[in-house]
Amino acid sequence: MTLQLSVDSTSWNLHINNIAKSFGDLIPVVKGNGYGFGRATLMTRAASLAKEIAVGTVFEAHDVPKNCVAIVLTPAGVELPETLPENTILTVGSVQHVANLRLNSWRGSVIVKLRSSMNRYGADATELADLIAAIAESGLTQVGWSIHPPLDGNASDHLTEIKNWMLQISSDLPMFVSHIDANGVKQLRQEFAKNKIRARSGTALWLGDKSMTHLTADVIDLRVVKKGDTAGYRNVKIKQDGAIAMIGVGTSHGVQLVGSELSPFHFNQKRLELVEPSHMHTSMVFIPNGEKSPQVGDHVDVQQPLTRVYPDFISWT
Repeated sequence: MTLQLSVDSTSWNLHINNIAKSFGDLIPVVKGNGYGFGRATLMTRAASLAKEIAVGTVFEAHDVPKNCVAIVLTPAGVELPETLPENTILTVGSVQHVANLRLNSWRGSVIVKLRSSMNRYGADATELADLIAAIAESGLTQVGWSIHPPLDGNASDHLTEIKNWMLQISSDLPMFVSHIDANGVKQLRQEFAKNKIRARSGTALWLGDKSMTHLTADVIDLRVVKKGDTAGYRNVKIKQDGAIAMIGVGTSHGVQLVGSELSPFHFNQKRLELVEPSHMHTSMVFIPNGEKSPQVGDHVDVQQPLTRVYPDFISWT
């Protein structure tokens, strides 16, 4: 059973180089499942672009090559891993985040997270003074500011939100920004020359052109069924004659329904109907009589965000 990611390596590398060039001072982001490529794969490529690499959590920082510095995007909880490199730059967005670091005797560098309209992590204007004071009292070194606008909205919305915060910040420390394009970064650098604008990029860098990648899975088994038969963990009743194809991927690969109810599998340019939601290593799809069916050994297309899946194999073409 195989979930296979095929990558046009020439186009992929050209895209990455063009994105990095367009941003100038770029911090590549490598987190979670490594955007479908795996963190280990992307770390090598990221290290060729920059000496600082952003990761999702303190538990991912140990993946960063020793000749690079890890910047952790998510504030740490009450426990820090023993493997956390001393030169790691952590993120704090509240007095409690600083207290968590104090409990772990952390005395390193931090970036202050500013709250965006995402309303997730970060201090708002009324909390900022107390946060800065807590950082100083704890012996931490602030090395920058950070703002992360939501995905919703357009580049202009995101740029406006970042500008509004920068107008409130008197410090000349660098500003780390996400979810704005290269033109937006250029505009910020022109308008706020006192601050070094550090652009972070993950999805746009690694997955900016969907035509470069193709996700497929193989058919493990196929059997004929009749109307009234049952199949699957839940003994789903089959409504008409046809066949069931067993596809060798499931929730262990991160494969889920598209939206709330659509099958993620396609064959012969048609969506295949799931017998029931995918399970750990197998998904069962129903093909009615009269429709072209995939055969054992065939591959079907898998419609999934690469930020969610764990391919068994990556084919670089």
